[in-house]
Amino acid sequence: MERMCHVCKTMREKQLLLRVVRTPEGEIKVDPTGKAPGRGCYVCLSAACIQKGVKTRYLNRAFKTACPDQVYQEVMTYAGEQ
Repeated sequence: MERMCHVCKTMREKQLLLRVVRTPEGEIKVDPTGKAPGRGCYVCLSAACIQKGVKTRYLNRAFKTACPDQVYQEVMTYAGEQ
């Protein structure tokens, strides 16, 4: 199943993307399993895409709310994994 990277807008297999989710309670967290309930946002696992996304604060736009810095830091730990 394919999903679109929110940063580079390319379609990729779900396994090649990192999912960040806003839970029904409003909490934003990284979802490496891809199965957590809530609104999801995907980003490629490439270092360049993750770095660009963090720099442009893509989660703020995707979820239409301020995303905590700790979530962006956690996303950065996945940079370069494929």
